[in-house]
Amino acid sequence: MAAPVQLELCHAACCASRAGAGVVSWGRGELLAFGSCRSISLYAPERRKVLATLNGHTDRVNCVQWIRRRDGTAETELISGGTDKRLIVWEIQNIQLVKCIHLEGHTDAVCAVDAVYQTDELNLLIASAASDSTVRIWTKKGSEANCIQTLQFGNGFVMDVCLSFLPGSDVPVLACGGDDCKINLYVQQNGQFQKMIILHGHEDWIRGIEWTVCGEDLFLASCAQDCLIRIWKVHTKSMQSLKINDDDSIRLKEDIFTVKNKNAETTYAVTLESVLAGHENWVYAVHWQPSFFRDGSIHQPMRLLSASMDKTMILWAPDDESGVWLEQVRVGEVGGNTLGFFDCQFSSDGSMILAHAFHGALHLWKQTPANKKEWTPEIVISGHYNSVQDLQWDPEGEFIITVSSDQTTRLFAPWKRKHQTEITWHEIARPQVHGYDIQCLAMIGQFQFVSGADEKVLRVFSAPKTFVENFSNITGILMENLCFSQATDLPEGATVPALGLSNKAIFQGDIAAQPAEDKEKFNSISDQYPEIYFQPLILTEPPTEDHLLQNTLWPEVQKLYGHGYEIFCVACNNSKTVIASACKASKKEHAAIILWSTTSWKQLQSLSFHNLTVTQLVFSPDDKFLLAVSRDRNWSLWKNQDKPSHLEPVFSLFAYTDKNTAVHSRIIWSCDWTPDSKYFITGSRDKKVVIWGECDAARTTEGRALDKIKPCSAVMDAGDSVTAVSISQVLAPDKSQSHTLALKRLRWRNCVGRAGHDDQNSSEWLQLASCGADHFVKIFNINRYAL
Repeated sequence: MAAPVQLELCHAACCASRAGAGVVSWGRGELLAFGSCRSISLYAPERRKVLATLNGHTDRVNCVQWIRRRDGTAETELISGGTDKRLIVWEIQNIQLVKCIHLEGHTDAVCAVDAVYQTDELNLLIASAASDSTVRIWTKKGSEANCIQTLQFGNGFVMDVCLSFLPGSDVPVLACGGDDCKINLYVQQNGQFQKMIILHGHEDWIRGIEWTVCGEDLFLASCAQDCLIRIWKVHTKSMQSLKINDDDSIRLKEDIFTVKNKNAETTYAVTLESVLAGHENWVYAVHWQPSFFRDGSIHQPMRLLSASMDKTMILWAPDDESGVWLEQVRVGEVGGNTLGFFDCQFSSDGSMILAHAFHGALHLWKQTPANKKEWTPEIVISGHYNSVQDLQWDPEGEFIITVSSDQTTRLFAPWKRKHQTEITWHEIARPQVHGYDIQCLAMIGQFQFVSGADEKVLRVFSAPKTFVENFSNITGILMENLCFSQATDLPEGATVPALGLSNKAIFQGDIAAQPAEDKEKFNSISDQYPEIYFQPLILTEPPTEDHLLQNTLWPEVQKLYGHGYEIFCVACNNSKTVIASACKASKKEHAAIILWSTTSWKQLQSLSFHNLTVTQLVFSPDDKFLLAVSRDRNWSLWKNQDKPSHLEPVFSLFAYTDKNTAVHSRIIWSCDWTPDSKYFITGSRDKKVVIWGECDAARTTEGRALDKIKPCSAVMDAGDSVTAVSISQVLAPDKSQSHTLALKRLRWRNCVGRAGHDDQNSSEWLQLASCGADHFVKIFNINRYAL
C-alpha cells in the first residue's frame, strides 16, 4: 500500500511579472510558463491550476522561453533570465524539475532570451540581452555551458532577441531589436556571429521580434513603439536573379548578403513583406502561430498575434485571394484601471490565445468550434502583482480573503463542477480596489470583513446579494446553508465614485433608475460617463478579469476613525463582537491598541502599553485574552474581565515582558495561540521562536501572571528572521512548494477537511493558507495521518 501524501499544493494564486514582453511562454506540451516575482509558474490552462513552481532566481524573473524541439514534440527544457543578472536552463520531465544550470556573466538585469537546438538536442545555442548594453552568446552541451561571444551595443539597449537558421542551411541567424529603431541581423561564421545587415524602417524603440520558417523562406515579424508591425522575408537568391537589370521596372528594395557554409557560398535577400497598422498605442509583442507536423512534414500557419498598450490583441493573416495581410480578430479588455497588454501567446494548436496585461493579469480567449471567427473569454489563473500582506479564512472555512500592496483585496474559493472530481480554486471577487497599499484584514462574519491600509481609517465591508448568489452557484453550497441575511433591502453590488476611495452601495432601484438610451442623452460630458458601471450578473463559473475589475466590489458599510498614523494590524475575536487594531507608531501615545464594538461601531477602549508599533494582535480561542507583539521587542497580554453578556467587554493588562524579562532581541513579527488557549508562541527577527505559558486566568492573578507565564520550551532557532507563525501539526514543504520571499501570514483552516470536497473522513485532512512578499498565495492540503 502506497504511503499517504503528507503535503500537496492545492492552489497557488499568482500572476505574471510586470517585466514587459517575454515573461510568458506557452509550450507544445500545453504548459504555460510565466515568471511571477522570483519564481516560474507552470500552469495548465486545460486543468486550470498551477502544477509546479520553479525556484532558483534571487530577483525578479524578466523573461521565460520554452526551447522548441525540431521534431515538434513537447519541450523538456526551459530558459529564463532575471534581474539577478543570471540565466537558468531548467530541464523538466513529467512536470518535475530534473536539473537546472546557471549561466552567469551579465553585469545587469537580463531582459530577453532565446535558444535553439543545433545539430542535436545535446547542443544548445543561447542568446541573451541585458541592461548592460550587451548580447551574450552561450553554448550548452550536456551540463556544461559557456559564453562564447559578447556583442557590444555601446550606450544602447537591445529589447528583444530571436534565433533561427537561414533557409536551407544549419547556419544560425540572430535578430536583435533595440532602442535605436534598427534590427541588426547577425550570422554565425567560423563559430562567431558577424553583423550582416541592418534593417531600417521603425521610427521608435523596437519591442518584439520573432522568426518563423514557412516553406523555403524565413519570415521575421517586428513591432515597435511607433504602433506598427513589420514583416520581413529572408530568401535565397539564385545567380541569375543577381544580374542587374537596366530596365525601368518597379521592384521591391532588397538587402543582399552572402554567407559561407560548408565551403560553399549562398546569397540571401531580405525584403519588406508588409507593414501592419491597426494598433493605436505601442505594440509590445508579436508571435507567430506555432508550426505543427502533418503527413510527415512541418506546416507553418501564416497567422500572427500582436499585443499593444491600446488594450487590444490582434490576430493577423494574409487574405486568401490578394495575399494582403488583414486583421482577422481583435480582442481586448474594456473598462477598469488597466494600461494595456505586454505580451501575447498562441496555444500549440492555435485554438486559444492569451494576453499578459500591464498589472500582471492573464486574459485567455478560445476559438468557438462552430464559428472560427468567434472567440470567447475563458477562465484563467489570477493573483496579486505585489507583496501579499495578510490573509484570512472565513469562519466556516469555505474561502480565503487576501490583501496586498497592489491595493486590492481578493477572494478565492473552490469551484465545484458537476461530474468532475478535481476541485480548483479561483478568484471569484475583488471586494476592495483601493488607492492605498492594504496591510491587514480581519473577518467579522462569513460575509463581512474589516481592512486597514496605509491610511488612518479602518474600513468595514459587507457582501452584496449578487456575490452571495454567485458564491453559492460556484462553490455548490446551498443558499440556506450560508450565514447570510436574506433581507430585501440588501445592495446588489458596489461602485467607486470618481475621485473617491469608498465603495458605494448600488441598490436595485439605482440600476433600474438609469435613463434609457435616447438622442438627448449625451448633451453633457457627465452623461457620457455615468457614475454607475456595475452590472449585476448571475454566474455559474468563476468570473473573468474584466468582470472582477468592475462588478465584484463589496459595499463599504462603516469607517472607523481613531488612529493617528497608518493602520498596521487588525484582529477580531472569535465571537465576532470586538475588533482590535493598531497603527504605525514611534511614540507610546500612538502605539495604543483600540478596541471597537461590531454592533455600535464605537470605540470601547484604548489599551496603552507598548512604545513602538504593535505588529500583530491575536485573540485567544476562548476570547479571554488578547495578545499583542511589538517592534519594541516585548509582548503584552490583556485579559477580558468577566462581565455580564449584555455589557461591553473590558480588557486589563494581565502579563507582559519588558527590557529585563524579554527573550527576543529584535522586533517580534508574529504570534499565535494553541487551540486550548493555554500557550502562545512568538516569532522574531532575531530568528527565535518561543512558546510561552501557561495562561490560566482562573488560577493566576494579575499580580502573579508575569511569574507564571514564562518560556515553557527551549528557544527554537529558525535560522532566519521569523515573520509568520501559526500553530498546528508541523510539516516542511520542499523547495518547489516554498515561498521565495518573506512569509507575511500563515493561516490554518478553522475546521478539518478540504474546502469544496465531500471527504468521507474529513478529519484526515487539514488546510494551511500562506501568503508572502513573493506575490504568491498558496493553499496546502495536509494529511494528518501521514505526519
